[in-house]
Amino acid sequence: MGLDANVRKCLATTENEIVIHFHVKFADGRIEVFTGYRVQHNNTLGPYKGGLRYHPKVELDEVRALATWMTWKSALVDIPYGGAKGGIQIDPAQYSQDEIQRITRRFAHDLAPFIGPERDIPAPDVNTTAQMMAWIYDTYKEMGHENCLGVVTGKPLVVGGSAGREKATGQGIVFLIEEWAKDNKLDLAKSTYFLQGFGNVGSWAARIMKRSGAKLLAVEDASGAIACKKGIDAEALRTYADGNKGFIKGFPGTKVITHEEFLATKADIFIPAAMESQITAKTAPLLSVKLVAEGANGPTDTDGDAILTERGIALLPDILCNSGGVVVSYFEWLQNKHSESWDLEDVDAKLKKKLLAAYGRVKDTAAKHKTDWRTASYIEALSRLEDAYKARGFFP
Repeated sequence: MGLDANVRKCLATTENEIVIHFHVKFADGRIEVFTGYRVQHNNTLGPYKGGLRYHPKVELDEVRALATWMTWKSALVDIPYGGAKGGIQIDPAQYSQDEIQRITRRFAHDLAPFIGPERDIPAPDVNTTAQMMAWIYDTYKEMGHENCLGVVTGKPLVVGGSAGREKATGQGIVFLIEEWAKDNKLDLAKSTYFLQGFGNVGSWAARIMKRSGAKLLAVEDASGAIACKKGIDAEALRTYADGNKGFIKGFPGTKVITHEEFLATKADIFIPAAMESQITAKTAPLLSVKLVAEGANGPTDTDGDAILTERGIALLPDILCNSGGVVVSYFEWLQNKHSESWDLEDVDAKLKKKLLAAYGRVKDTAAKHKTDWRTASYIEALSRLEDAYKARGFFP
């Protein structure tokens, strides 16, 4: 694309990296020390934006990558945000609800100087929820910040959240799959798919896909993989998982399969909506699908990507495919700024319009540059950032 060398230098590194070691005193008197991160990659287009995740494997390099992805994602879907990401190195399953609240509020207190409605706006991510965003907002407000409802997004509706936010990423995935299916003359009502990850993103994508008539053949989560040739009812599976500590293992009417058997499921569509680096040089050859719709961030590594391209498997890349969450976060932020509340139909219509416009731009760019859709998505995002840098100039 001939990216300007100076712009490239600016985008090649993060702007701020915050590491916080903070202690928490629990009700039983014990004290534990935790490590939290917030990486702010770029704010050329607007305030830093990105989720907070609670996971034992959270570390600085991962958060850097995720923050950078957020910059590309916001630019690609044409919303006035930059990119950030953060989290705490923790296994939340090992703590009670009261302890998670103490941890969240302490982290929010120490993170407060670095965030704000016009500076950096966190949101839910892996193992974090609307409730946790409410605690962060409340802590921030109690520290003396006024008119700060937009300091986080993904909040409960009663605390300034937006209709449609919980399902936004899954809804966006389905909007894009539907558009791709139209372009490629695939009848979704007669199609099959399988899904990796059955958390918020994956379960919503599956429940919304059900409405199109598509048949869910297999699902995998941290408890293992299950399959059923007759199809798996996504609504029933969600109900079962809710009563089984969030896990799908043991769902009636399905059989247990191995990870390799899961990836080798013959279907029209694969939706990876779990963690990073699932499609690799080892696993990409197992796939037998027409389309990979990336619901997770970075589910395909460089080697896996090359194999998918070589095998002619179409791809809806992560920075396009899973951008519904940040788009509806933007809508929530706007509603907070203007003291408004939009209904679900308005939110869904605006989301669809944003995503299909981005889809069209990526499609045109891929054709213009004769390249794959991931590269085309990066070209679109980087072009917008390049234009902004050139319009603003460089501060001496």
